[in-house]
Amino acid sequence: MRIFTFILVFLFCWLQYAFWFDKNGMIDFQTVSNEIQAQNQINISLQMRNAEMFAEIDDLRRGFNAIEERARYQLGMVKEGETFYRLVIKEVEIG
Repeated sequence: MRIFTFILVFLFCWLQYAFWFDKNGMIDFQTVSNEIQAQNQINISLQMRNAEMFAEIDDLRRGFNAIEERARYQLGMVKEGETFYRLVIKEVEIG
């Protein structure tokens, strides 16, 4: 009977060790769960960025206004017959 109890205690301890510390144990499970959560957050931000890009592409394909806006603000272009005035504010030195 004493050997049977020893075997059961040994088996219980071995199973607990395997459950908590072995490969694919609870600690490994927590690590992988945290990595999955972090990757899901990255995926959500990338999906939002992709949605913005697709909306911009769709706007550029369908509307002339988006192309004109991009040409004006990013490339500095003006329409024919328009005059472009740049106002430069002079910085005053305080001595």
